Amino acid sequence: MKCFERLVKDHITSTLPDTLDQLQFAYRPNRSTDDTIATTLHTALTHLDKRNTYVRMLFIDYSSAFNTIVPSKLAIKLETLGLDPALCNWVLDFLTGCPQVVRVGNNISTPLILNTGAPQGCVLSPLLYSLFTHDCVAMQASTSIIKFADDTTVVGLITNNDETAYRKEVRALGVWCQENNLTFNVNKTKEMIVDFRKQQREHPPIHIDGTVVERVVSFKFLGVHITDKLNWSTHTDSVVKKAQQRLFNLRRLKKFGLSPKALTNFYRCTIKSILSGCMTAWYGNCSAHNRKALQRVVRSAQRITGGKLPALQDTYTTRCHRKAIKIIKDNNHPSHCLFTPLSSRRRGQYRCIKAGTERLKNSFYPTTNIEWLLPTY
Repeated sequence: MKCFERLVKDHITSTLPDTLDQLQFAYRPNRSTDDTIATTLHTALTHLDKRNTYVRMLFIDYSSAFNTIVPSKLAIKLETLGLDPALCNWVLDFLTGCPQVVRVGNNISTPLILNTGAPQGCVLSPLLYSLFTHDCVAMQASTSIIKFADDTTVVGLITNNDETAYRKEVRALGVWCQENNLTFNVNKTKEMIVDFRKQQREHPPIHIDGTVVERVVSFKFLGVHITDKLNWSTHTDSVVKKAQQRLFNLRRLKKFGLSPKALTNFYRCTIKSILSGCMTAWYGNCSAHNRKALQRVVRSAQRITGGKLPALQDTYTTRCHRKAIKIIKDNNHPSHCLFTPLSSRRRGQYRCIKAGTERLKNSFYPTTNIEWLLPTY
């Protein structure tokens, strides 16, 4: 059954229309958490480059998101997306009348028939949830609803202290959730305000279902710690701590006599993957102190493995170029429009994004857009 679910998943993914919400990054080709974070940051940083502006980010948490899918509504939404009616009926039948039991030792509970949600451990569940929420899009021009599966972020771009559109968007999202059987987990929903103005006003809180949403100065967004100052000390400190813990394992493996090649593979899988996770989104704005701390881990690993390991700066540059080329090739990528080609005589060069602050200038899209020559494809 797992194999069949994967076949159905691949078939659904291959038949989805290009008009699907571009800001849903999960289960789409050439989309990842890097793209989600980079898009969120670019949206905020571009707005903060203007005068008398700030950004409010609402990180939504839903209660048992995958268990709230209404099969009948999902089938209608799938047909609206253009999927074959027979496939829609199969999905409806697949999610309806699912028996569930609890086993403790040799004792099995009385079966409970479920007609809402997707089965636990179902390969299709995350994709079906993403399609169920495809029509959850921003209604206000100054707001964005950015999604990665059930991780939902409302980004409100505030100018001249006018929060009308942002608050209207949050209320509209609440209405959409009521109509689609989703419930906010207000205790886990957090809000962060990014305001670099010298003269800041008091920011009134956001209420959901009569409860004040907690305001935080740091939030772990898809594995990356984002702060209200948009600096990366909190994230790099966390990354370095995790990587150093794994260096202990690397030293132990060396004592057991593993070959340099095996040690290098261990480093790439368990240490480098931590140091470079989503780095295209955050590494460009790291301070010199942060970069030195990260590179010290690489040097320690290099001494243990006895071989030369690539510097993180080189890894960052390579990944930025690779990701930029993929975005340029993909006309449906939400950031494709940020790469504007120069004249045909200068093939491979792209117009740089104007940036008034170092924060924006050092972020992913302006960095990859600085009129350097991309490899032709």
